[in-house]
Amino acid sequence: MSRAGHHAGVAAILLTAVLWGTTGTAATFAPGAGPLAIGSAALGVGGLLQAAVALPALRRAGPALRTHTGPVATGAAAVAVYPLAFYGSMHLAGVAVGTVVSLASAPLASGVLERVLERRPLSPWWALAAALGVLGSALLCLSRAGGSGAPAADTAAGIGLGLVAGAAYALYSWVVHRLMGHGVGRAASMGAVFGAGGALLLPVLAVTGAPLVASAQPFAVAAYMALVPMFLGYLLFGIGLARVRPSTATTLTLAEPAVAAVLAVLVVSERLTASGWTGLAVIGAALVVLAAAPATVAGPAARPGPADGAGPVTGLGPADGADPVAHPAPVAGPGRAAAAVRPPGPSARCGAAAVTPRPGTD
Repeated sequence: MSRAGHHAGVAAILLTAVLWGTTGTAATFAPGAGPLAIGSAALGVGGLLQAAVALPALRRAGPALRTHTGPVATGAAAVAVYPLAFYGSMHLAGVAVGTVVSLASAPLASGVLERVLERRPLSPWWALAAALGVLGSALLCLSRAGGSGAPAADTAAGIGLGLVAGAAYALYSWVVHRLMGHGVGRAASMGAVFGAGGALLLPVLAVTGAPLVASAQPFAVAAYMALVPMFLGYLLFGIGLARVRPSTATTLTLAEPAVAAVLAVLVVSERLTASGWTGLAVIGAALVVLAAAPATVAGPAARPGPADGAGPVTGLGPADGADPVAHPAPVAGPGRAAAAVRPPGPSARCGAAAVTPRPGTD
């Protein structure tokens, strides 16, 4: 890879992180639309667009996909759950806390998921990141409970939904990586999982989406969410991931939660106490630990997908040879950021978190 190509990849990933970081703040400009409407519009339409651009790859990979209908259905269900939990988390806990907890939980979830499904041991690096995530989440809980914002119960529920979002992101990322590991090309894997997930979200959009078309502003917000962070962002991330190492990509996408938190404070006028800022910093440290952790399994850095011939496969599955904790390789998701944590399910208490980058497509 030439130096110019590497720089282009770095620029594409940084731009993607910025776009993904705007989603929470953008949602606040459609106050009449609930989180279910925003989430189903963003990833429902965005997912169908992903499938549309992947149609040639989907046709070529049709026989392979038909042999993996179970994983595709599981990934599609996770795609459908993700935006509903993510935007619900921001609605209850605030943009800064909801975004950071949702993004933070995915890398930790990837470690748990691979431990349970693939019997991979969890490294001391993962344990350190998990401990930092617990501490950061607790500080965020204390910050919101002691402030004048949302009630403590809403904050706790929002954090619980954030953990569900992180787990859902982890699951569909793992499914996509496993599909690629079984010979399905990247574009076809992404198109199948996200297209089916988008289709599952359409009934939710039909029931809840009336406020989005009631006036120009909420409609513009929905269009922005679907076209820019969800569709364009994923395409840019795929471009970047084909030009830089997965570990570099993961580190670069740490810009996303920082963008989300700063925009929440500057644009939405949210307030965080000193403990809240400390919590964000601790969660950031957890991300740095995950990005800096040395790989425990060596594997090929790049492998073209057979169905689309594109780019390096940087998956979580054993076929890709990458260590999931050291390289929570982003695959797709909104904004949000790439990679998979704790058991799904809303919690009424402050739980662990650790910030994650959002997935992308090629």
